[in-house]
Amino acid sequence: MPLVTEISPEVIEQEQVYKEMGVTEEEFLHIKRLLGRAPNYTELGIFSVMWSEHCSYKHSKTLLKQFPTEGKHVLQGPGEGAGVVDIGDNQAVVFKIESHNHPSAVEPYQGAATGVGGILRDVFSMGAKPIAILNSLRFGSLQQSRVKFLFREVVHGISGYGNCVGVPTVGGEVQFDDAYNGNPLVNAMCVGLIDHGDVQQGVAKGVGNTVMYAGAKTGRDGIHGATFASEELSEDSESKRPSVQVGDPFMEKLLIEACLDVIHHDALVGIQDMGAAGLTSSASEMASKAGTGLKMNLDWIPQRETGMTPYEMMLSESQERMLLVVEKGREEEIAAVFEKYGLEAVAVGEVTDDKRFVLEHQGDVVADVPVDGLAEDAPVYQPESREPAYFQQSQRQSYVPEIRNPRNVLRSLLKQPTIASKEWVYDQYDSMVQTNTVVKPGSDAAVLRIKGTDKAVAMTTDGNSRYIYLDPETGGKIAVAEAARNIVVSGGEPLAITDGLNFGSPENPEVYWQMEGAVRGMSEACTKFYTPVISGNVSLYNEAFGGHAIYPTPVVGMVGLVRETAHITTSDVKQAGDLLYVVGGASPEFGGSELQGMLEGKHYGQAPELDLETEHRRQQQVLEAIREGVVSSAHDLAEGGLSVALAETLFKEDLGCEVEIHGDVVTELFAETQSRFLLSVTPEDAGQLEELIPEAKFLGKASEHGRFHIIRNGATVIDEPIQTLKADWKGAIPCMVKSEG
Repeated sequence: MPLVTEISPEVIEQEQVYKEMGVTEEEFLHIKRLLGRAPNYTELGIFSVMWSEHCSYKHSKTLLKQFPTEGKHVLQGPGEGAGVVDIGDNQAVVFKIESHNHPSAVEPYQGAATGVGGILRDVFSMGAKPIAILNSLRFGSLQQSRVKFLFREVVHGISGYGNCVGVPTVGGEVQFDDAYNGNPLVNAMCVGLIDHGDVQQGVAKGVGNTVMYAGAKTGRDGIHGATFASEELSEDSESKRPSVQVGDPFMEKLLIEACLDVIHHDALVGIQDMGAAGLTSSASEMASKAGTGLKMNLDWIPQRETGMTPYEMMLSESQERMLLVVEKGREEEIAAVFEKYGLEAVAVGEVTDDKRFVLEHQGDVVADVPVDGLAEDAPVYQPESREPAYFQQSQRQSYVPEIRNPRNVLRSLLKQPTIASKEWVYDQYDSMVQTNTVVKPGSDAAVLRIKGTDKAVAMTTDGNSRYIYLDPETGGKIAVAEAARNIVVSGGEPLAITDGLNFGSPENPEVYWQMEGAVRGMSEACTKFYTPVISGNVSLYNEAFGGHAIYPTPVVGMVGLVRETAHITTSDVKQAGDLLYVVGGASPEFGGSELQGMLEGKHYGQAPELDLETEHRRQQQVLEAIREGVVSSAHDLAEGGLSVALAETLFKEDLGCEVEIHGDVVTELFAETQSRFLLSVTPEDAGQLEELIPEAKFLGKASEHGRFHIIRNGATVIDEPIQTLKADWKGAIPCMVKSEG
């Protein structure tokens, strides 16, 4: 059998070798038209990764155009490594979320670790100093040994890389559902800080300028990683372990410092990280954005393995690598910057004026393709959309559970892994490195101060896939609204979002219908809250063996500005005697709820309703009350409803409560009605709170006796030691992870 690079274009076409790379027959014909001939093996590989879903968004591009992307704070929207938002004083935050789902399913430690490394490079390639990492994780049932293994290793991978690289992991979310048993989701978000004048772009401008390669050497890891991420998981996926990259956080730390140094050098023209599709994507995208071409000599590529072919070098996704364009004749100045950090930076090519991507190897031209053919001319599909039968069925169903013992239900809810304390997870993360973290993991949003100012930034990741499954459009609105609530209760003004769109196969009409609805709902909410989408990622083909798609899971990463550090608010009730208020009433909405999943083992019925006007009004009122100094603690009501939120706010100080509810017990305690907040205030501030938030309803007060006491019409509904509830909540995940099975 000849080497793959020796396979002739004729054989590639006759034996349909292109299909093994995920290229369809129609796409192959399109490539032939662009080239005026059949591609050779290296060229075919280059097209296959650039036209993969992961790189080209060919099934989602039309949907993404619906998102609002501009706003008064936006300095850089979608199209670069990450988005940039102004926070005043010539400062900006840079942020983005990315998925590493398929790699994490087959090699969870390295899959998660390199997901962190990749998102860091997206941010510091913009010229920003990474100041925080967050994540959004989805796993199946912790009753399954395979799921426990994935959970443990993903968390270890995130901590192993993040802790070594010196960037704090400050927040995120972890949810569990049977829908993810065969296909976990690992989304990583990075936030960076930058001065306006330091913002970089990944462009290859200036004909004759030099293309330089910096960082780690190229190996054979990660080859066809982008293609792997654009196909369904199957029983053969274990064989795709070579498609999972291997990370080196110590190299990344040096690369961060070197890149933050080199951006101040006037010889630098453009910089971009080598992410999905490695050298291929970074080089071709930089040229396409600048309207230029690129010529590279692959003999000059630093390689850590012998005998690498052009195909392997161009498709490798080895980590910790950057591509730079520098002024011709000043290469040694740039190399000297990297040398200070013990890193190699070498010239590998030049910018040309012919809009072609030309690769030479051992004296031969091994690829010659149009740059725009890779970056701009990928096919764009409009998949068929079909409303699933379950949707209309759910719309007709009404679910209200019958509960005889609210105490037992609350204790069981607190043990559900989606609700239970995630301390087992975030205790493994270094959240305090860089010494800027003011609010650590465990509150509604993380908050980091901006040194030298009185400002802070709040950040969160959110998304309830059960609601989106039941009603994609409503669920999409809720995902954005919940993220905004979490920013608001932390004292921040929501600024913008980055979206991680995780779905099944877009070629399934019912999945594409879910995508359409979720994007429509998210877009409407983003417009209402003035939080444009400035960056993001699409991860499709998330299907377990047998074609069972995950729940549609768009994740919202949001950043907000805390104008003054005095406004920073946490979810914990501060002292006995503080008064408790709830903003917003409860309705019997249990479709997609944590309670429904716990009692019924499945999700059906209608998702909770969301009125964007009501949501926005309450957010603004709560934020104003926080800024007025009236609010002692604030918490968003989410999974489990009022009872869970109330218990969570009392745990830190081991306080009790005396609370009276009215109306139906089950609805008041467990409904997941939207647009609700739980606030605590000192008795002196109660009157001002009621003036600022007319909808705030008095519940009761925090007490020293340490009992969770709720009454209705003078009769006790729940009376339980807070320590008992706290033990249930804190012990659930460690117990499940350690148990056999």
